Amino acid sequence: MIALLVAALAGCTSADPAGSTPDRPPATAGPTSTAPATDTPPATTAPTVSPGTGATSAAARVMLFRSGGFAGRGDAVTVEPDGRWTMVDRAGSQRTGRLDPADLGRLHGLAADPRLAAEARRPTTTTLCADAFSYRLTVGTVETGYVDCPADTAPPPATQALVERLLRVTG
Repeated sequence: MIALLVAALAGCTSADPAGSTPDRPPATAGPTSTAPATDTPPATTAPTVSPGTGATSAAARVMLFRSGGFAGRGDAVTVEPDGRWTMVDRAGSQRTGRLDPADLGRLHGLAADPRLAAEARRPTTTTLCADAFSYRLTVGTVETGYVDCPADTAPPPATQALVERLLRVTG
């Protein structure tokens, strides 16, 4: 009697190796996705590095954070794709403005430089300077930067050109 009961229960609980049930097809049946598996999140509307070129979108938000120096600065500059800009200093004081079309065009040209993406992939090094300015530049999703120290290697040229332009036009 016990053997019959165990056999009946075992038949109710046996696992289907294909993973199928009456209301679900086997796990291996049906079409499979042709999209490659990736670790990247789905695309958003934020500007990114253009495939194949390494160039960033010219209409990307550009952000710069400058820190350091003898006085211990901490300035943040944000330029929206339409040319509106905001600068906030370490004390929280804020200035705003709008770039004229010529400056906005130059900024977009520098932001679209394909060297920015390559410079963002450079390994970071320790600086030899104590009170130098440190610059972190973000263009869309590309982040790059450098420390302005004469004893260090030369700053990345595309990053430096964009930093200088940002400071000049929002200064």
